[in-house]
Amino acid sequence: MPDFPLADRLSGLPPYLFAEIDRLRREARARGMDIIDLGVGDPDQPTPPHIVRKMQEAAADPENHRYPSYEGMPRFREAVAGWYRRRFGVTLDPATEVVSLIGSKEGIAHLPLAFVNPGDATLVPDPAYPVYSIGTLFAGGEPIPMPLRAENGFLPDLDAIPSAALSRAKILYVNYPNNPTAATADTGFYARLVDLASRHGFIVAADSPYSEMSYDGYRAPSFLEAPGAKEVGVEFHSLSKTYNMTGWRCGFAVGSRKVIAGLGKIKTNVDSGLFQAVQVAGIEALEGDQSCVEAMRKTYAERRDVFLAGLRAAGIEVETPKATFYVWARVPGGATSAAFAAGLLSKAGIVATPGNGFGPAGEGYVRFSLTVDKSRLAEAVARIRRTGF
Repeated sequence: MPDFPLADRLSGLPPYLFAEIDRLRREARARGMDIIDLGVGDPDQPTPPHIVRKMQEAAADPENHRYPSYEGMPRFREAVAGWYRRRFGVTLDPATEVVSLIGSKEGIAHLPLAFVNPGDATLVPDPAYPVYSIGTLFAGGEPIPMPLRAENGFLPDLDAIPSAALSRAKILYVNYPNNPTAATADTGFYARLVDLASRHGFIVAADSPYSEMSYDGYRAPSFLEAPGAKEVGVEFHSLSKTYNMTGWRCGFAVGSRKVIAGLGKIKTNVDSGLFQAVQVAGIEALEGDQSCVEAMRKTYAERRDVFLAGLRAAGIEVETPKATFYVWARVPGGATSAAFAAGLLSKAGIVATPGNGFGPAGEGYVRFSLTVDKSRLAEAVARIRRTGF
């Protein structure tokens, strides 16, 4: 049998974080353990019924059975622009400043292929969603980490980025509200970022899938609200978390028409666009009844409060997140992130994500996802207290 060695771009990658967590979870379940899965951030609530009904209608329409356009239906792009105008006060040209994506992950991964040459660099948060670095590596670039520290509110220290890195950078990634730390950023930070990008000529790629998952009266701003932001960057968004549509793969990028055009050139050559029936359902999500979003916020806020009270009673240090459905907790007792996460699984049947899986600066933390109901979260913290971590 012939040998088929993997390309260097694959053999040089670490195991994909969530695939490894899935493997460990399957092994624990095979041993008969009752698992409480707080690992991968996948909403447990169903997609709202009015969105499902619209999808059913659209899927039955033969007009939607043909190839879609790569950039998205004009009506979908108009809905995106309308949502940005209502939500953030940002004006977008649907024809040139909006592109549909097969989930925002797809666009994030493809962006470096349009703008990064071999030997170029990108500036990537650490800890961070792994795809920022992986997309860079696939394009032959070098991801340069920007450590996110608690003492700086888990924002990158823009003044500490080496001048050599700034001169090589083609893209700088940011993600607020943040995965995994649940930190937030304000428009003042975004204004500084716009100034830095303008002076050094790199693209800002703002990843914002959790902007609507906010609590206690907080509303996350858009990067594009900062003056001049549309000149230097784009923002990625997804319907996955806001409308419980992770499996639908419906997202978009908005902002600089030059960046949108470059991303579009990649998409023209590697995919055939987003299924039109999904786009019709996406229009319903963006323009329809938004009470489902408020219900989602209420659900996660209640879960957060139950879980935080239990963690603190167990002696685990944690800040109260005002956005996302993640809890970023310090590992107690000086253990490593991996050791603590392994202990949670083997001793308590709880899946959590070790912080170092998101980057070296995540060492000393674990991430919990609030994607099970309150009773299971209460059971999880009860197990942690009984185990005595």
